[in-house]
Amino acid sequence: MTVTAGPSRRTGTSPGEPTPSPQTLRRYRRAADFIAAAMIYLRDNVLLREPLRPKHLKPRLLGHWGTCPGITFIYSGLNGLVHRTGHRTLLVTGPGHGAPAVHANLWLEGTHAEHDPALRRDVSGLTELVRRFSWPGGFPSHLSPEVPGVIHEGGELGYALATAFGAALDDPDLLVACIVGDGEAETGPTAAAWHCSKFLDPSHSGAVLPVLHLNGYKISSPTVYDSMEDDELTAYFRGTGWAPHLLDVSTTDDPDGSLAETLDHIHDEITTLQAQCRAGERPGRPVWPMLVVRSPKGWGAPDHDAHGTPIGGTFHSHQVPLEDVAENPDQLAVLARWLRSYRPDELFDDTGRPAADLLSVPPEPDLRLGSVPQANGGRLRRELPLPPLEPYAVSVPAPGAAIAGATPTLARWLAELIRRTEDSRDFRVVCPDELESNRLGEILVATDRAYVWPVPGYSEHLTADGRVIEVLSEHLCQGFLQGYLLTGRHGLFPSYEAFVSIVDSMVNQYAKFLKMAMEVPWRAPVASLNYLLTSEGWRQEHNGYSHQGPGFINNLLTKKASVSRIYLPPDANTLLQVMRECLASTNRINIVVAGKHDAAQWLDLESAEAHCRAGAGVWEWACNDAGTARDPAEPDVVLACAGNIPTVEVLAAAWLLRRYAPDLRVRVVNVVDLLVLAPQERHPHGMTDEEFVACFGRDVPVVFGFHGYPSAVHELLHGRAGPNRFHVHGYLEEGTTTTPFDLLADNRMTRHDLATDAISRAPGWSSRGGTIADRLRADRDAVLTRSYREGADPPEITGWRWSE
Repeated sequence: MTVTAGPSRRTGTSPGEPTPSPQTLRRYRRAADFIAAAMIYLRDNVLLREPLRPKHLKPRLLGHWGTCPGITFIYSGLNGLVHRTGHRTLLVTGPGHGAPAVHANLWLEGTHAEHDPALRRDVSGLTELVRRFSWPGGFPSHLSPEVPGVIHEGGELGYALATAFGAALDDPDLLVACIVGDGEAETGPTAAAWHCSKFLDPSHSGAVLPVLHLNGYKISSPTVYDSMEDDELTAYFRGTGWAPHLLDVSTTDDPDGSLAETLDHIHDEITTLQAQCRAGERPGRPVWPMLVVRSPKGWGAPDHDAHGTPIGGTFHSHQVPLEDVAENPDQLAVLARWLRSYRPDELFDDTGRPAADLLSVPPEPDLRLGSVPQANGGRLRRELPLPPLEPYAVSVPAPGAAIAGATPTLARWLAELIRRTEDSRDFRVVCPDELESNRLGEILVATDRAYVWPVPGYSEHLTADGRVIEVLSEHLCQGFLQGYLLTGRHGLFPSYEAFVSIVDSMVNQYAKFLKMAMEVPWRAPVASLNYLLTSEGWRQEHNGYSHQGPGFINNLLTKKASVSRIYLPPDANTLLQVMRECLASTNRINIVVAGKHDAAQWLDLESAEAHCRAGAGVWEWACNDAGTARDPAEPDVVLACAGNIPTVEVLAAAWLLRRYAPDLRVRVVNVVDLLVLAPQERHPHGMTDEEFVACFGRDVPVVFGFHGYPSAVHELLHGRAGPNRFHVHGYLEEGTTTTPFDLLADNRMTRHDLATDAISRAPGWSSRGGTIADRLRADRDAVLTRSYREGADPPEITGWRWSE
């Protein structure tokens, strides 16, 4: 891949065009701060062309003022930097509740009007912008996908910096500026993210410029980082690998000029480091610059309200600085003086259009912060060159006749995908230090783990330009991948099943982002977020109870049907088929749960493709019933399964019933796409009623062996006819360090438990099947006795194979 040495310094966005003067930048900030404050308070009279009255106010005052002036200060400074350098820059705003500042800048630069002519740059468009903020059907109080330039909402704090690094990966000409609020900086994910630079290769990736915004307060208490002295801040950030530049606006008569000078120095450091690395002169410990900005809380707000409560520079300016303005004339007068202090009559002409010097502050259209293409990454997304599956498929001459590992099989296919994207560098794997543990190590034959700092001692598969990131923080993995996907690339997140729930809240936020983004006409689809969950709970008996937790499935079930997909491939070939579908899809969150151990394989590649396309189906070769796809006669009982371990136990249960109760008509159904169980009106993957009956019968009892918590299946079946006939066996929150079979027994998921339940529920078998059920329970208990005595499950369990 050809990598440039980085953008060169130039004097303007076009030859001979001067950059805005400090005086113009101050006027620009006045305009932006005025608009931001107006968005919080006003519904009309937005340029104060008449005296301010209660009827001009919004009935509900919502928003966060405290961080807005600082965001505008940084936004304005970045505008100047882009003017001087032409460096394409993406802004990630951690304090997302400072949305009014971002909206104000987007309106002033004309980006809002490009996406919505109703937001044009005149009094009508400004009135519409101001009115829409925190208004029914308008813009939320925080950043959201409806806002141009946004890839991170910032409503939930902690993830901005990791997302910024994900955006910079493999985009060598991009600068990602990330505003981190000092409240956000207190979070654990942000604390980990300060080390992300150790994974960023200056040769093949862009740069991240963290801007720590210190304004002293959270909602009602001081922040840790603002309490630190400058030398403490410097020592802290040097210790995490940064070269910090500190700027305190209270110590300079020209904050804008000081910021411009500081940003120029920072940009020189960034481009020098990139040029050295791209020329082959890689330093041992690349140290990137960062910026720390101190500014007053609520900069520009009144010193006190009408009640004498201090406002400016205190936590009282964090949200809505002046309340009860509609009811209290004195408070309204304070608000009017505050808004008029920005002198809007000097900033906007008679039509409400910003003055010409203000319009000169944003860079040319293709370099505006709100118009950077990476912020609408779906427009940059290219289809992955997915390899054919045939060379990597397991040969399965008959069900159960082949033994293979699902994730090792997939790893060979993923390694080829890595090779096929070597030039485009638009596919990455992020993993919390578990790639080889999850038996995906074959990927490391095609690429390495990324790490740019020297490593003491012995290591393997470690280079600066590797396309696997292994870091023991699920939060960072999630942030990296979100930033990478939302800027137009593709990726995979393998994880231990039990610990992926660490990012439950992050996936909640991302699912909401995707749902809203799909409702924005100008947002192009992005590649799906793909989780591969392995080291699943049923084979974590050696690690114990803490490692047994399939609840991530339940979390995704709460998300919109347009976003969520859950797959439980029972073997290697179905895993290949599912992963090909997931990596080709867009605007989804896909969960794939697969095993890593060698196990029996059930379907050849052609059968696996048909099964995955249907999502569920009757495995006729395992049935012992008169009811087949050609003969719809009802069986006595249906044994259903979803998940690789439940599939083995259900098939073994059917095998036992053939021998112990040969007259019992048993149908075996496997579910690979869990959401086919939902009615069609609730999920697009849901089976039709006819398809559902063809699998599960109409009035037949169904004994269902499920990978996760039984509640997930019951939730999906709501709305289906006769859901009470489904009797779901799954994880019951019972576990310890024990053998695999004992773990199954603790949760009533053994083949013996499933067969016993089936025979007891089949019509007419409750009495004559009693002896058989007793025998099955006795067999189970005998196995458990041997497992406890010998410390391992006996060969009739571990070596069981399907046979007719």
